Amino acid sequence: MERKEMKERIGKLSEELAQHNHRYYVLAAPAISDHEFDLKLKELERLEKEFPEFASPNSPTQRVGGDITKGFPTVAHKYPMLSLGNTYSREEVADFVARVEKSVGTTTYSMELKYDGVAISLTYMNGELVRGVTRGDGEKGEEITANIRTIKTIPLKLQGSGWPEEMEVRGEVIFTKDRFDELNRQRAEEGEDLYANPRNTAAGSLKQQDPKEVAKRGLDNFIYSVQSDASITRSHFENLAHGRSWGFKTPDPERRFIERAASVESIMAFIDHWEKHRNELEMIIDGVVIKVDDLLVQEELGNTAKGPRWAVAYKYAPEQALTRLRGVTFQVGRTGAVTPVAELDPVVLAGTTVKRASLFNADQLERLDLHDGDMVMVEKAGEIIPQVVGVDPTKRPVGAKRVVLPETCPECGTVLQRVEGEAQHYCPNENGCPPQITRRIEHFVSRRAMNIDGLGAETVEEFFRAGLIRDAADLYDLTEKQILDLGKGWKEKSAKKVIDGLMASRQVPFEQVLFALGIRHVGETVAKKIARTTGGLDRILAMSREELTAIDEVGEVIAGSIMDFMAVEANRSMVERLRSHGLSMVAEDTGKPALSERLKGLSFVVSGVFRNFSRDGIKEAIERNGGKVSGSISSKTSYLVAGSDMGPAKRAKAEDLKVPVIDEDELTRMINE
Repeated sequence: MERKEMKERIGKLSEELAQHNHRYYVLAAPAISDHEFDLKLKELERLEKEFPEFASPNSPTQRVGGDITKGFPTVAHKYPMLSLGNTYSREEVADFVARVEKSVGTTTYSMELKYDGVAISLTYMNGELVRGVTRGDGEKGEEITANIRTIKTIPLKLQGSGWPEEMEVRGEVIFTKDRFDELNRQRAEEGEDLYANPRNTAAGSLKQQDPKEVAKRGLDNFIYSVQSDASITRSHFENLAHGRSWGFKTPDPERRFIERAASVESIMAFIDHWEKHRNELEMIIDGVVIKVDDLLVQEELGNTAKGPRWAVAYKYAPEQALTRLRGVTFQVGRTGAVTPVAELDPVVLAGTTVKRASLFNADQLERLDLHDGDMVMVEKAGEIIPQVVGVDPTKRPVGAKRVVLPETCPECGTVLQRVEGEAQHYCPNENGCPPQITRRIEHFVSRRAMNIDGLGAETVEEFFRAGLIRDAADLYDLTEKQILDLGKGWKEKSAKKVIDGLMASRQVPFEQVLFALGIRHVGETVAKKIARTTGGLDRILAMSREELTAIDEVGEVIAGSIMDFMAVEANRSMVERLRSHGLSMVAEDTGKPALSERLKGLSFVVSGVFRNFSRDGIKEAIERNGGKVSGSISSKTSYLVAGSDMGPAKRAKAEDLKVPVIDEDELTRMINE
């Protein structure tokens, strides 16, 4: 094809995929199969790779994430993101309406659900997304555009017509209940701690440095405001209707997610309806937002120093239930953390039957003054994770014993330890405590680590009980005969699947192998950074604590954890056996050759926002010219490269340590000398 035809084909595919994406994720009315969609997306990916000059930053291919973004720049909101005042009773709602109507007379109100998520602001120019920003302090926030592009319910290009040339839309990024449950199920399978609630997890997801990781999370959103200097309509309700026609996921009037009313009684009817039915929703809400619908009246009412006079949030009280404590079990995780769990008489809470609830740690046990057989108050943190929040001591059985964390591990009897500054107690017997061993192996074989087909938690437990494995390296000594000899339903096909899966895992890159080792505090992102900075295992083994902390995102805690892990002979032996079985212990070449050694021997810290480079671009330039980049300033730092919006603390620390501060122009001169 000619270049003109290629450009047209890329444009057509982009439009088609955007439409299908909207139909699938926003309208829930797909027009083609997943397979057809994937084929079109792969064609677009191939064409954009061949003709990058025709690729758009808002291409559907960006939904899976682009380059890693470091150090989100701070930008000002065109319109402040105000905080709403909260009410908790009918009287307070009536007082709000009375205050409004005393000022402006009778008016109409819009009521909508208050989503339990993370507020964002999106800027569109000529119908295309140009910027996504967190709420921050309401006046300015962090630009997270690359991460926002991965959320499939946020349009990259608007549909239809009639939108303003420039506008900001406000919304809430959320996890649906199903997606959050799936995320925690995956973490449980991999021996990871569970996320506490969807809101905090959504916030953490949006701060991920790698958009590809954000894309895997499956975030969702609802838009709750459309703003522009150019008038759309006078009605907040109608503006959201226009937003829906342009491709935004806005509250659906047909599902009663948004309504208009002209009286306190109608407002309370909406509040009462959703208090009764909120557990039936696919997302978590913690209340209802009541707004004056007329935008000119909103303007007339104005704002206080804290928030708008024309809107208020009615917050639902957390749903709680009283039930009997049957006992407390103590679970040991793969890192040795011991977590108390309350075993309860079954009770219905927020639409589900709860039999177990988290007690978190010894401090929580002490705070609750928990005793055997107590009547306990249970609620769901973020409407998801059951937790014990209180005790009724008046119903305590006579002679009940106080619940305390055991002094020794409930699984292996080793004396528990508590690291200063941490809430958890740990069993230090990492290579002799059965649940630690099995859960580390479960993590090793998990999808995000070695991704070994045919192996799961139950299979690992079975192999361990049969004495076939004691660590991850033992997996590679398994034979089909050993597996078949277990009986219990093992057939040739399933045994071969395990062996084939192990064989295939030898192709996994080193950064995943490093993550799979299960070193405490070394997650996927940190493992990737360490692997690419060091080049492989041998370099890591030779590094001092100071050298490890010089790696971006590796602080004292992570460096100490790596050194402690490698200092254990059993761990080093396992790693060497993994190497002998053919697992990669060398990082893949990034394909970007060194440009010079002008910065050899120099260590840089990069901070702030730059005119001509992204922060990643500056770091890459330093590394490709022989320099090293560190995440924190120390006496070994050669230069602090300062951009705008750099915090005063870093400059002060550089001055205290007599570290020279340079700008991007001076760095460029050093490279080009």
